[in-house]
Amino acid sequence: MQIKLRFLGAAQNVTGSRHMLEVNGARLLVDCGLYQERQFKERNWEPFDFPSNSIDAVLLTHAHLDHCGLLPKLVKDGFSGPIYCTAATAEIARIIMLDSARLQEEDAEYKRKRHEKEGRKGPHPYVPLYTVEDVEATLPLFKKVRYRKPVDIAEGIKATFCEAGHVLGSAVIHICIQRDGQTRSVLFSGDVGRPDRPIVRDPAEIDEADYILVESTYGDRVHRGRGDVKAEIRDVINATRAAGGNIVVPSFALERSQEMLYYVNELLTEDAIPHLMVFLDSPMASAITKVFKHHRELFDEEMNEFMANGESPFTFSGLKFTHTATESKAINHIRGTAIIIAGSGMCTGGRIKHHLVNNIERPESTIMFVGYQAVGTLGRRIVQGEKEVRILGETRQVKAKVVQIHGFSAHADREELLNWLSSLKNHPKQIFVVHGEAESAKAFGQYIVEKTGWEVVVPEFKDEVLLN
Repeated sequence: MQIKLRFLGAAQNVTGSRHMLEVNGARLLVDCGLYQERQFKERNWEPFDFPSNSIDAVLLTHAHLDHCGLLPKLVKDGFSGPIYCTAATAEIARIIMLDSARLQEEDAEYKRKRHEKEGRKGPHPYVPLYTVEDVEATLPLFKKVRYRKPVDIAEGIKATFCEAGHVLGSAVIHICIQRDGQTRSVLFSGDVGRPDRPIVRDPAEIDEADYILVESTYGDRVHRGRGDVKAEIRDVINATRAAGGNIVVPSFALERSQEMLYYVNELLTEDAIPHLMVFLDSPMASAITKVFKHHRELFDEEMNEFMANGESPFTFSGLKFTHTATESKAINHIRGTAIIIAGSGMCTGGRIKHHLVNNIERPESTIMFVGYQAVGTLGRRIVQGEKEVRILGETRQVKAKVVQIHGFSAHADREELLNWLSSLKNHPKQIFVVHGEAESAKAFGQYIVEKTGWEVVVPEFKDEVLLN
């Protein structure tokens, strides 16, 4: 039996997840994500490395944009096969892809007007990468699967989706291949979550796999504990309130916004912070929060107990979901301190940019980052301490206090990833370390070798390997 594995994204970088498995005459694509790092964004516009209509099926680990964000382009280019994922992932992916399409349509028009005014021309035609219409054509292809129930993907190929503990509906995908009396298995980690985090269940233990693709976003570090995260949020809010500024939180619409509400609710219940106005200024995050509300079967025990008492972290006094642009702009006229949670999490677009414009030059305000900031993004430049940044076409001085809370991460750290791998009952033939910046991926690969003695490879972009 011979299996070909191609690393077509998230290889020594974090976004753009895309891996191809070719076996038994079938071509499977695991994830088809958008690149978000500035230096890799050109790849979004490049033709796929394969004819789109040659793909038999897509298996989607979860609904983050860097995992699902190029599916509409794939469909636009000719793919018409099934897209397998959990029900929650399908519902959330719909929201995220539609939002992405609208932003790209708006961005294309905005750049056209701006470049015309400045008398210059951009590197691409002033058309979106894909449109709302392309997303609408993608949605009927989604096939919903249940956790731990094997699905026939092609002849001799079954896939089992198990809890990844990363975001609602996220999955680790175990692919079992049988041919000529032989069996091989390939495990795709997607993004692995942390144990004992609020809301979602912990990552599932996996018994066996011959080959494993494991993420390494935080493969070179160890997170702080959950208690530290809550205390840090408390201290930031209280200090900013004393200074008279706003707490501006760039946040991912999926999971991070909901977790932020969870922690704020806990702090309010304990009277550990003042009862301030809290704005979730993200129509996408608001829509995703509704998905959370009707997928209680995916919650962990702690969250279900919380909900059983008639409470919800998504509804509390002072919380306002803003929907329209007018409501969003009105936040800037409020006197006193407010907590403003807005997308996008890496400050690459969305309403967060307008809140940064209104607060980043105020020494009394705080910009609180609660998620990973990819290289080249506006968020990364701010947390790295740049004194001037360009926002919405104008240079701004960074005078606000900047705080980054690492322990908030939905990604397992080095030790948590190794513990997850250690649940295997067999000795894998090979481990491939992906979805991490080059230094992080290589450091984690070396860490696995030191602790286990397993064979580890850190593939580069477009590498191909044969699995026997």
